[in-house]
Amino acid sequence: MLNETKAGKFRIQGNTILVTIIFIFLTAAPFFMSSFRMNMFGKYMCFALIAIGIDMIWGYAGILSLGHGVYFGLGAYCMAMHLKLEASGGALPDFMAWSAMEKLPGFWKPFESTAFTLLAVVLVPVTVAAIIGSLTFLNRIRGVYFSILSQALAYALATFMIGRQEYFGGSNGLTNFSTIFGCPIQSTQTKIILFYCTLAALILAYVGCRFLVKRRIGRVLIAVRDAENRARFTGYSPAVYKVFVYCLSAALAGIAGALYVPQVGIISPTDINISPSIEMVIWVAVGGKGTLVGPVLGALVVNFLKSLISEQFPAFWQFFMGGVFILVVLFLPGGLVSIKEIPAKIKARKLKKEE
Repeated sequence: MLNETKAGKFRIQGNTILVTIIFIFLTAAPFFMSSFRMNMFGKYMCFALIAIGIDMIWGYAGILSLGHGVYFGLGAYCMAMHLKLEASGGALPDFMAWSAMEKLPGFWKPFESTAFTLLAVVLVPVTVAAIIGSLTFLNRIRGVYFSILSQALAYALATFMIGRQEYFGGSNGLTNFSTIFGCPIQSTQTKIILFYCTLAALILAYVGCRFLVKRRIGRVLIAVRDAENRARFTGYSPAVYKVFVYCLSAALAGIAGALYVPQVGIISPTDINISPSIEMVIWVAVGGKGTLVGPVLGALVVNFLKSLISEQFPAFWQFFMGGVFILVVLFLPGGLVSIKEIPAKIKARKLKKEE
């Protein structure tokens, strides 16, 4: 028992040191990276923000969502609609003119307001998540059934966006942004500000989620994950906790989408379909689910390696993704964060043999 307690403390301290190193590295990145690489890491941090949210629902609550691109896409499209209206300068967006529309649709007009856009980035994904979560978790739909449902939702949204060319740009999505809140979107200063805004959001999300999992709500989520019926019989409502954490995860994904759009310059249905949603789960699995720091590490490492390999071997990066996932599942089921525990495990095995 004493050894287990010491191992737990060692694990917590190791995770704290690791996340501190990651955040220090990201804080210093703009000082030694080119503008191109800095922009890439800004995008990776958006992915890390999504990964934290998925870890909250999967690693701590046992909810495997294979369609989380939906909430990422909703936040991204909310921001993109505002940026597109800014770029149009009061005129009809170009893709609407190409579709022979004569006036701006009514649901687009509120996105002329910066305040409304910032609220919508969070409220739209959370509202959809609350509806989906209530309908599924209150009816005790879980496990593989929920995973399939989440996939269907991602496919349905992507198909809807493609089919509504006149409202959302179809398969081309929304692009050609020029400013963000009045600042030139391509200027180096704006890119640096966006980078640090993304880093601030990531740090706040990590600290906030760490605070939650260390409180009673975190213990209840783990209880729901490990023995949902037992948690229900002890007086807790698993559905309520699931809906809460699912909405929290959707909010983080929506914020990530909103930060992603101005840094990448485009959002399209391709970014919210099933394939990107499954990649999000891979980041968490590779990093180490149920740790919070693991998903951050997984999102950064996997996407950085993906970029390097796709630059040199563009036809093989998908094989790389699959291969990494298989190797981690087979040899590192605890993810990359469990590497630091290998020497301790080897030492424990040696001591056991000696005994």
